[in-house]
Formats: sequence, structure tokens, C-alpha cells
Amino acid sequence: MEDGKSTGPKAKWWSRPTAGGTTRTAPDEPTPVQDTAPTVDVTGATGVTEAHAAEVPPQPSAPETVSYPPAPEPVASVVATQPVAPLHEPDQYSTPPYGGPGPWAPAPPVQRPVPTPAHGTPVPPQYAGTNGAGIPTSPAPGLTPPPQQPQSQPTQWLQYDPWGAPRQPLTNPGPPLGADGGRKKNRRGPLLVGAVLLALVAGGIGGGIGAYIERNGGLTQVELPQTGHNSGGRAPDSVAGIASSALPSVVTLHVSGTTESGTGTGFVLDKSGHILTNNHVVAPAGSSGEITVTFSGGETARAEVVGKDSGYDLAVVKVTGVSGLKPLPLGNSDNVQVGDPVVAIGAPFDLSNTVTSGIISAKDRPITAGGEKGDGSDISYVDALQTDAPINPGNSGGPLVDTDAHVIGINSAIRAADSGSSTEGGQAGSIGLGFAIPINQGKRVAEELINTGKATHPVIGVTLDMKYTGDGAKVGTKGAADKPAVTPGGPGAKAGIKPGDVITEVDGRRVHSGEELIVKIRAHRPGDRLDLGLTRGGKDLSISLTLGSATGT
Repeated sequence: MEDGKSTGPKAKWWSRPTAGGTTRTAPDEPTPVQDTAPTVDVTGATGVTEAHAAEVPPQPSAPETVSYPPAPEPVASVVATQPVAPLHEPDQYSTPPYGGPGPWAPAPPVQRPVPTPAHGTPVPPQYAGTNGAGIPTSPAPGLTPPPQQPQSQPTQWLQYDPWGAPRQPLTNPGPPLGADGGRKKNRRGPLLVGAVLLALVAGGIGGGIGAYIERNGGLTQVELPQTGHNSGGRAPDSVAGIASSALPSVVTLHVSGTTESGTGTGFVLDKSGHILTNNHVVAPAGSSGEITVTFSGGETARAEVVGKDSGYDLAVVKVTGVSGLKPLPLGNSDNVQVGDPVVAIGAPFDLSNTVTSGIISAKDRPITAGGEKGDGSDISYVDALQTDAPINPGNSGGPLVDTDAHVIGINSAIRAADSGSSTEGGQAGSIGLGFAIPINQGKRVAEELINTGKATHPVIGVTLDMKYTGDGAKVGTKGAADKPAVTPGGPGAKAGIKPGDVITEVDGRRVHSGEELIVKIRAHRPGDRLDLGLTRGGKDLSISLTLGSATGT
């Protein structure tokens, strides 16, 4: 080689085939180079290559027709050329484009031949190709493009030109970047802002709808009419009005001792901190136990026993260091009539501030409670008020109030369905038979316990036969420890009562048993004068006596 180009036969790249034959007419002007060897055309070639057309000058001879048989097969054209003087000095370094192709040269395009269509089938025009800048090139001199035939849209691979296209049309179709890129970029900003605003508005609307559904129970749920709120005021004589007035004065007591504990109720007597309750409520504390008072507002305080009496089943405790105490007014139990409405307040089963209501079912019910010790020292005798207001364990010591919110009794006992009358501290539930100590008796005993620490009992100075089953209370024939049944010099001896007499009336009211006689006597104060009716040897007698006094326990 003299100019870096191959002078021998050179393989060419085939152009795309076309249907039918193609006529190539040489130009009229003569060519300046006449020493070029004629082209050897091998029958069956599919066309003339671009490289061949560039090297062979046009001939002034008659037009040469090249036919394209129906079923061509690719065959290499061999071009014989004469040595030509090099245009440049030989490059000893073989630098492209004058030397051989360098390792960085791009690979030539891959052209995939397709079967020649049948005769008469329209085919696309011959592929013209582009230069390195992507500009289409015109046909080589001396070649006439085939006439245009009606054809369908060319396929993608027929439009592919890796040498001229700045980017791959098959992988990135569409218009090139540049002209309107900035406009699209500018348009994307407002679209993004609009999308954000739309999302915010939609979120706000959704949140509002969600809140409405949560508050109103849905969009389609039924909402029933309801009366609006009122001021909360109630008539003073209604149950609500009574409870509102009395509750601040009611307390709950929690008592714990060495062997047992309990819960009960009490109410404030004065601003000094004295609280009235039942004896059986504070009894578990003994002499070293602990008593805690809880007020209706939740405040608590320690309490100490001031005095107690088992015969009346009453006790007074006192709290210190507590201000703002509200005493509960005391009524008059003698004014109570059967059928009067009443309200009971307490802590049944430790449920503090519980309010129940009912009526006075009966008066002067003689009941006894206690007796667990067996010696009779813990038995209480009560000329009680009966009520159907529910009273349960924990109500003991609580107030029974009238419509003026005045205390008329101290809730103390219930009638159980299976165990007779008993203290309310038992585990039986209410069956509508509750009993309260009349407040007139409670007031007197409370005053004595506060003033002296003990209570006095009115007595007639006789020993009763508690085993007597007949009607009335029978005086025994012998007292305790073989003492006389009628105490010498006592109220009974002075009135003329003798052993064996049966007392049948007290102040004109019938007496049916010994317990009932004791209850009716204790309903009075020491020094009160009583009229008694009795039977002696089948004869009815009437006597009068003045009650004596004995210290209770």
C-alpha cells in the first residue's frame, strides 16, 4: 500500500434490495479518469454499493441496466482498480482516517437482509442513508433511484441509521430535546403547585367530613330528638333535693381491728367534728383499732371513739383538724306518721353516697339485735321506725331523713328472709324491711355519750322471765345470782310490783313479751313517769312508777 488504502479487492456492504429492476443512466459529460478498470458485475448481485459508485467514474456509453431477479442472494462484487497516486503522504502511525480503523472506531451497522417479495409487490424506496452529522445523503452519481411505488409505512428497522442519528430512534422515539424543553419545564411547576393545593383542599374536606361523622354518628344514622340541658335545680322536698341537701353531711366509716374489719355510715352532729353512728359499726376496732372517716367530697380523716352503748346500739366518734363541716339537722321522730316519705343515705357494700327512698311502714316496732356474745351484753333493744327504703350492709349508722332533709332515725337493722331480725351488718340483702332508731332516742344517747362518755338506761328495778311464752311480760321469781327478782327500794318495789306479776300495758299500749317491755321502757328517759297495767292472780291492776337510771355498757 502507498496511501493507506487497500489496493486489492475490497468487500462492500450491501444496500437494501428493491423490487423489480433499476435503470442507471450515466451522465453525458466525460469523466477525466479513463484508466479505471471496468466493474465486474456478477449475475445475481442485489445492487451496486455506495463505495463502488464512489470509485467508478461515469461512462459516456449507453445507459446500463441492472436487473434485480426475483430471488437474489447476496454476492460480493469485486472491483479491479489501477494503482492511483496517493493524495497524502503515508502515515507511519496508521492514524485514522488515513490508517487502519482504530480500536475506538464504531462498529459498522448491521443490515439484515429480507426475502425479496414476490413479483409485483410494492417495496419501500432504496435506503439513502445519512452522513455522520445525520444529514441524508443523495444517491451516488450515475444511479437513478427507483420510481416510487405505493407502499405501506416502513418498519422501524428500515429507518435505523446508527451513523447519522444523534440518538437511537428505536429506544427514544419522539422529537429531539431542545426546542420546547424549557417550556415543558416551566409548565411542570404550576402543575405541581396545583396538585399540592388540590391535595390540601381534599384533605381539609375529608377531615371535616370525618369529624362530622365522628361527632354525629355518620351521615345516614338516625338522630333522635332529645331535651336540652336544664339548670339542674330540683324542688327541695323531692328526693333529688333532699339528697343534695343531706349528702354533704353524710360520711363513710372504714373500721379495722386486730381480728375483723367493717364498713358503715355516719352523719355530722356539729361543727366540732362529732359524728353519730351505730355501735356495731365501730365495735371491730376494739380498743386499739383504726377508724377512718371519708366525707362525701372524698376527703378523709382519722377518728376516735368518744363513747358507745351496746344497749342502744349507738356510738359517737370525733374527727379533728377538719374544717367546713356541715351538721345535719335533727328532726322529731314523734311527729312521724305512717306513710310519710323518707330517704335513706349510706354506703351499702362500701358504695358511698348511695341514696334510696321509701316510706315509713310502721312505728314503735320493738326489735332486738345483736346477741352474738351469748351473755346478752351486746343485745340492743330498739323501739324502731320501720321503712321500706332499701337498707343493706354498709347502711348502718346512716341517716333516715324526711322531706325537710331532717334526720328522723338512724338506720340500724333489717329483717332478713332467712334469719329473722338482725343487725344490718349481716350479709343478708334488703327485702324492704328496714328499721331505724328514732332520732329522739338517738339525740339523748348522743348527748350523754359526748358529755360523759356513757349513756344511761331507764329501768323499773325488776328481773323478767324471758322464757315466758304467754301474752305479756312476766316478772321472775328469782333474780340473777339468787338475788330477789324485784330490787328492794327500786322503782318497781316502790310501785308495788311483786314476783310473778304479768305486765300487759305501758301507757295504755299493749305489751306481748319481755323484750317488748324493755324496748318501750328504754324509749323513755330516766325520771319519766309510766302507767303500767298488770295481771296478778287473774286480776287486772294498774300502777304508776317513776323510771330509775342505770349506766349502760
